[in-house]
Amino acid sequence: MEEHARGGAGDGAGALAEEEFAEGFSEGWDSEARLVDGRWVERRPRRPEVAGRLRAETRLMPWLARALPLAVPVPRVAFDDPLVVRHALVPGRPLTAPGAGHGRALGAFLRALHAVDTAEAVRHGAPSARAAREERAAHAADFRARVLPLLPADRRASGAAVLAAVRDLPAHALVHGDLGPEHVLAREDLLTGVIDFCDAHIGDPANDVVWPLFGGPPSFAAAFAAAYGVSRDLRDRALVWHRLGPWYEVTHGLDLGDEDTVRSGLRGVLERLPAPA
Repeated sequence: MEEHARGGAGDGAGALAEEEFAEGFSEGWDSEARLVDGRWVERRPRRPEVAGRLRAETRLMPWLARALPLAVPVPRVAFDDPLVVRHALVPGRPLTAPGAGHGRALGAFLRALHAVDTAEAVRHGAPSARAAREERAAHAADFRARVLPLLPADRRASGAAVLAAVRDLPAHALVHGDLGPEHVLAREDLLTGVIDFCDAHIGDPANDVVWPLFGGPPSFAAAFAAAYGVSRDLRDRALVWHRLGPWYEVTHGLDLGDEDTVRSGLRGVLERLPAPA
């Protein structure tokens, strides 16, 4: 549920991004997905703790979809045991060449998402700000115990500063929680939808603007910032989330015993930390 800050562990079931689903299941970290009859997407939890998040989507998304300017999945429970949720295919392909028009449309989308009533969002199944802060603290403690000691000695102070900064970030808006190009769909110059709301919760809106500000070309980032109304404070907080992203990849690799994933995550951590003085 807590923010993955791009570059860390995401749901992944949306990574095939709707029109690119093959028959059969995807390799998502949290859920499996498949295309049924060319028009329905079915998702199943990979682990018991993910089932609650999928059920929460079935309560949140029918309410939320009405407030958003782009298409989003509206899942329903198809089967209870084992759990399967199903939603209509959202048109489009992953955004691979973002331009200014895409940036303006995404800025308007996130502005609408972040403006919804948070109390109503929680009543419709979104995890609360308190739950987000608790999970954020748990992740920071895990990173401090397992990732920080793996950094070179002269980079650990910078790493510790990132963990301390994340602890104090706000949680006051409904956020997507795992926004990246694999979850933003387009057809040529038009955005058509945003998918994979498994990590949606009441959190820091700066987490959702990490990829638009730091992951795309300058024209996309500038158009997004203008359409959304990115402030200096929001940009500064987004940079903190950007620096945190690869820490999730490291712990994911440690959990799997995958040394390549651990090394990749550590490279990302070091690349994003401020250079040593």
